[in-house]
Amino acid sequence: MRLLYVEDNEKLAQNTCASLEKSGFTVDTVHTGEDARHSARSFTYDAVILDLGLPDVDGLSVLCEIKQANSETPIIICTARDALDDRIKGLNSGSDDYLIKPFDVSELVARIKAVMRRPGGVLGLVLTSGNISFDTIDRSVSIDGNAARFSKRELDLLELFMRKKGRIQSKDAIENALYGFDEPPTPNAIEVATHRLRKKLIDLGATTGIHTLRGIGYMLEDDGQ
Repeated sequence: MRLLYVEDNEKLAQNTCASLEKSGFTVDTVHTGEDARHSARSFTYDAVILDLGLPDVDGLSVLCEIKQANSETPIIICTARDALDDRIKGLNSGSDDYLIKPFDVSELVARIKAVMRRPGGVLGLVLTSGNISFDTIDRSVSIDGNAARFSKRELDLLELFMRKKGRIQSKDAIENALYGFDEPPTPNAIEVATHRLRKKLIDLGATTGIHTLRGIGYMLEDDGQ
């Protein structure tokens, strides 16, 4: 799951970003409202974490612009503005949650997962495909009832395929979902990661497999389809 984190305090942003990545998120961090606007126009995000006190524009204007472009993108305001009027204004402007600084990153992670679990959100409790079960809360996978271990990149890729089961995923779509703009993939990274995941699913006896459509992309579907 890919997040946009908008925070002008670079040290706070760096520390929070590292913790979010340890929790399994891909994070793009920007420090200005204009960079936030550009990123939101250029990429698809599963959620946005937004500071209000930005150096160039007020965060509420960024919030409104993102919501106008994609009303379903959940936005969590993280700010030092703790007055009741500020909280009401932020929520009434379209934010899905409001977190006051300083905060514990574990609470931020919990709030991100909470807004993603809401109707229409990207975070379901459990994804299933064939005999594969993927718990999106603790990011654990079982195959035919047996626990299966995957690397973080493999988990990210498997989750993407399971959410888009039966639909073709182009290399560009996979790259956009799995890699932040500070970590561009190598030219054959998608092919290598997909090959490794496909082989591991076969070795573990999964009844759902990844199929390659040459020149188009990849698709997850049950065996026999």
